Amino acid sequence: MTIDAIDLTKQYRDVLAVDDVTLRVAPGEIYALLGLNGAGKTTTIRMLLGLLRPTHGQVRLFGEQVEPGRNAVWAQVGYLVETPSAYPELTVTENLQVIARLRGLRNEKTVTDAIARLGLQPHAHHRAQTLSLGNKQRLGLAKALLHQPELLILDEPANGLDPAGVAEIRTLLHDLAHHDGVTILLSSHILTEVARLADRIGVLDHGRLAWEGSTADLTAQARPQLRIAVRDRGRAAATLRAAGHPAEDDGDGGLILTGDHAIRHPDEIATRLVTAGCPPTHLAVEQDDLETCFLRLVDPR
Repeated sequence: MTIDAIDLTKQYRDVLAVDDVTLRVAPGEIYALLGLNGAGKTTTIRMLLGLLRPTHGQVRLFGEQVEPGRNAVWAQVGYLVETPSAYPELTVTENLQVIARLRGLRNEKTVTDAIARLGLQPHAHHRAQTLSLGNKQRLGLAKALLHQPELLILDEPANGLDPAGVAEIRTLLHDLAHHDGVTILLSSHILTEVARLADRIGVLDHGRLAWEGSTADLTAQARPQLRIAVRDRGRAAATLRAAGHPAEDDGDGGLILTGDHAIRHPDEIATRLVTAGCPPTHLAVEQDDLETCFLRLVDPR
């Protein structure tokens, strides 16, 4: 395994930020951590990178345990965590040249290639402090990729990017994993992008790994439902309840039925409502979207 994290736990006094999380990511795999704000994503990533010491548990990267004094593994790792850092008075090119020297990279083409790959050519000679948030993010990604790492660990890599930039980063990460064999672990709150990119997804909720599986596994949890709009909601709900079809309020003035019989026979439901004098103005079988499936995992009410 490229990443083998076992029973990771991080306790801050009376706050349990990460609770017994185990993650295993195979070579060439794209693994996405999803979770609401405060779920423990960034804390987990910082422990994977050795930036935080776990209260309990251990991390192995490429089979080597992450701990103080073992630095050889970092030559194979690129990362971007939280807000990307840069020397504000230096240009994009100069910032990358500094990183190249620190990593012992002597080929000048390394910097120009990274600038081209991240679409930073128009800003190559602009000082970092003048960059937009999106272009600062591009610079952070260029620094992470400069030494052609075998593992990328990225915290919200699309942060600050416009839709075109998000699509470019998605294509870049896909190519790195599936063409170059780079292993990628990322956190994100952009569900549609994760669905298009990730091979596997882990959902963090209050520090615990609440669910893990493929995007297909996540969407397979979608529940069909019969959504009904009527003018007299109270009367319609009573009619359906008397017929053995308890209805839920959809929060938008309508009703939802989730029973198998109602979903398979919406015509029968419509007939009952018409007969009772409260005909539906809208009636359709709908399927949960990806966001609904995700929210159900972190708030199953």
